[in-house]
Amino acid sequence: MRQLVAAKGVAQTWHQMQKEITELLDVTTLAIEENDQSLREEIQRDIEKIASHLNELETRLILSDEYDDRDAILTVHAGAGGTESQDWAEMLLRMYLRWAERHKYKTEILDTSVGDEAGIRNATVEIRGDHVYGYLKSEHGVHRLVRLSPFNADHARHTSFVLTEVLPEAKEEIDIKINPDDLKIDTFRSSGPGGQHMQKTSSAVRITHLPTGLVVNCQSQRSQHKNKESALKVLYARLLQLERAKREAEKAKLKGERIEAGWGNQIRSYVLHPYRMVKDHRTDYETSDTTAVLDGELDDFITAYLRHKLGEGK
Repeated sequence: MRQLVAAKGVAQTWHQMQKEITELLDVTTLAIEENDQSLREEIQRDIEKIASHLNELETRLILSDEYDDRDAILTVHAGAGGTESQDWAEMLLRMYLRWAERHKYKTEILDTSVGDEAGIRNATVEIRGDHVYGYLKSEHGVHRLVRLSPFNADHARHTSFVLTEVLPEAKEEIDIKINPDDLKIDTFRSSGPGGQHMQKTSSAVRITHLPTGLVVNCQSQRSQHKNKESALKVLYARLLQLERAKREAEKAKLKGERIEAGWGNQIRSYVLHPYRMVKDHRTDYETSDTTAVLDGELDDFITAYLRHKLGEGK
């Protein structure tokens, strides 16, 4: 039923687009026949509006991979560099939350580890909405920031790195089956700022999947039950990703392709000094409006990536 509703929505959208184009053609034809210049600007605005909408719909057509219609679990990990990288991780998290807000997607922070002086060591957020994973998979990789350090007395130029992981949300028993005996569940007190807000109970949860050695921690919620629920959600997503990686490695082995492991090179650079530019190294798309990008305007980068992958035949 969900697939049927989605298909009807797509069909209705294209029918509406066809109707708008037909009406615009009728108005344009009439204006030409009567040599009416007063409608020129209005027609031009309608053409730009339709062209923009058409571009969005064409991008949606690219989202046809197996998990593109899923919600996403996004995690940012501060790299080496202490406070600088932890601050950069928090900036990236804000960027993704603002992007989700712009698209009216629902977000829930599942886990956060606060930095030593500023920022965050890592954070995991669930983002729910239409084709969220299909769009956000473009963000998976290392993000590099170049700026004058706000944490250095000399304000020296500093380069920071953050790893962003984007996983499709698993539909638990449909995608992955877990034997309860394979899980080791530990509880501990949540770390926090102390004082009156310090956790007095062991509400934080750590789940270890014994066959793979995967470990997931969640401590953001006050309830142990909620933390366990969030941890399992992340664990299912990581196990699904592990299964996908195995399948891809097998395909690559048959094709003779080389599989890169580890962090690898950065996918995108954000330069705030000595000039301002954000550049994606996979597509070569770039912009000088760094403020807008860090405020969540990522759609042009996402579209460029999806069209680039389509051009590669993937």
